[in-house]
Amino acid sequence: MKKKRFVYKRVVLKLSGEALQGEEPYGINAETIRSIARQIKEIHNSGLEVIIVIGGGNIFRGTQTADQEGIDRSTADYMGMLATVINGLALQDVLERMDVVTRVQGAIEMKELVEPYIRRRAIRHLEKNRVVIMVGGTGNPYFTTDTAAALRAIELNADVILKATKVDGIYSSDPTRNKKARKFDKLTYIQVLQKGLQVMDATAVSLCMDNKVPIVVFNLKKEGNIKKIVQGKKIGSVVGE
Repeated sequence: MKKKRFVYKRVVLKLSGEALQGEEPYGINAETIRSIARQIKEIHNSGLEVIIVIGGGNIFRGTQTADQEGIDRSTADYMGMLATVINGLALQDVLERMDVVTRVQGAIEMKELVEPYIRRRAIRHLEKNRVVIMVGGTGNPYFTTDTAAALRAIELNADVILKATKVDGIYSSDPTRNKKARKFDKLTYIQVLQKGLQVMDATAVSLCMDNKVPIVVFNLKKEGNIKKIVQGKKIGSVVGE
């Protein structure tokens, strides 16, 4: 297949667990995960190197459970890491049914299910035209999968983090609740931190700022948005210097 020109060579796509549930109250919606897989296949088949970091909030959210149920925070976070493995395996299965070769690498060891995360091996997979799905967060409690996405982007020399959401960019407040919320087309890392905007957690934004990794926040529900972003079209909101 003829490769198309993209403004990036290697990207990290950050998917929340909620991105997989569609309109379901929890779990994985079959059509939603197929839509995501189609978009990934489209850019991958055109020559882009794709790393996916996936969350687990559609199955289990550690911080919320620790607060509500009284489970120790570290234990709850490890449970959340296991939820990301479920999502990663599901996405891998859907992608491979579409003839996209993938590897799932985990920050916590469970060799019967996923490969251990090894930086050089992950880079080799990318060079061999495989999509790499990262699960298990950073492998440590108290760190979000947003921070894992920033960390992997830096380690694997990705050009950008594509942060998938349910809205079309970064707003001054939740646009689904406040119709007067203002959309930002472009922000600096410092502005995001100072304004307390819920783009990614502060640790992730700080990591990106220190290592000059741009973040593009976009609406995943509009199929084709990922392709438009990597082609350089103005979609969503950009966080950079």
